Amino acid sequence: MTLTRRALLRGTAAATLGLAGLGAAGCSGLAPGRDATGSLDFWNLFGGGDGVRMTQMLDGFRTANPGIALSAVTLTWGNPYYTKLALATLGDKPPDVAVSHLTRMKTLVSSDLLEELRPADLARHGIAAEQFTTRAWQAGLVDGRSYAIPIDTHPFVMFYNTDVCEKAGLLDSSGALTPLDTPEKFTDAMRRAKEASGGYGGVVSINNDTATPWRIFQSLYGQLGGEMLADEGRRVVIDDAKASQVLTFLQSLTSGGLFPAGIDYQGAVATFANGQAGFYFQGEWEISTFQTAKMPFSMTLFPNLYGGGKYAVQADSHTLVIPRQPDQDQDQIDRSLLLIRSMLDQSKTWAEGGHVPTWLPFRDSPEYQAMTPQSNYAAAADAAVYDPDGWYSGSGSNFEIVTGSAIATVLAGQQSPADALAQMHRQLRDLSTTASPI
Repeated sequence: MTLTRRALLRGTAAATLGLAGLGAAGCSGLAPGRDATGSLDFWNLFGGGDGVRMTQMLDGFRTANPGIALSAVTLTWGNPYYTKLALATLGDKPPDVAVSHLTRMKTLVSSDLLEELRPADLARHGIAAEQFTTRAWQAGLVDGRSYAIPIDTHPFVMFYNTDVCEKAGLLDSSGALTPLDTPEKFTDAMRRAKEASGGYGGVVSINNDTATPWRIFQSLYGQLGGEMLADEGRRVVIDDAKASQVLTFLQSLTSGGLFPAGIDYQGAVATFANGQAGFYFQGEWEISTFQTAKMPFSMTLFPNLYGGGKYAVQADSHTLVIPRQPDQDQDQIDRSLLLIRSMLDQSKTWAEGGHVPTWLPFRDSPEYQAMTPQSNYAAAADAAVYDPDGWYSGSGSNFEIVTGSAIATVLAGQQSPADALAQMHRQLRDLSTTASPI
């Protein structure tokens, strides 16, 4: 008999999950197994403010559906989460519904780990393609078929301290930030904000953070129309001229003292929260941090420095998926879709945490338009540049680790743009010629 890699993984998954189930039952008091006639298992990767809001939404589902026993598990963000989800599905013990980044979902589909969401099933729950933002829905299709329901778009955005920017003369008569739509205007604004704050013009995390350097690079590189991978990750197609242009510009911000050249995630948050920088660049999910700090701030789109008439910004989407099960039946599918529809109906709660809702019945409502600063950057959902396809790509992936690490060395002044690009080429080529583990 021939033992395939997939069969080996399936056997390993079953054994691993069996042991893990015994440990969980013994430590947490949760009973192993589940009542397939009226229960739902839900896996997610949300911590912080997102975790609090997701808990509120799950409680909302429980209140509305007292006959369904909903069990929710939060696992470690990034590669550990997707490894466990894949192994659980290969081992025939997946959750009924799971969260997946849109950029990781296609790898699960190519490995035959997700159920197709058939239009007829969706229609029974009042869900249809035209009820979602076009970019997020289309980006999630595989061969024209749907396997995931996007609940948001989370773009890279620009936070700004309104007091610092007013002092720097960067606000117009209505109090809105003046456009920073060229590299020259952007650099000038950072200089003026640096003088007004007495610290830095802007701040972006670098140390021990690979995702953020990738996001700021991809936002600018995407505006230039640059691509990284092709043929589902089997070819590396970095445009060195465009990438070098972006890296050189980013390095000028730190070498010129406008951005700190060595700061980690929490340090960047604290620098902005303490008024020591006029601007902060990160995903919109940090809105809760600065609201809690009660500091004077607002948010807007990441600047369009290179895009001209075509805006682009790095983003991803959280989606809800139904993993494949050996005994999946219609009742189980419908219970899963009932939970998914409940999440969509609670889009306001999710949007309060900064994410741009993809559910148009709420996104287009006066209620969302009145939410500020959240609605200020809603247009980013239509200009989202998702990470390229590839089994090793997507949020929290090896691709982001490789690229973000190289970009971080440029921002920190440890490596030239040319050397960083050579490092990216070399490491991405190694990944592109490696077969998917599943």
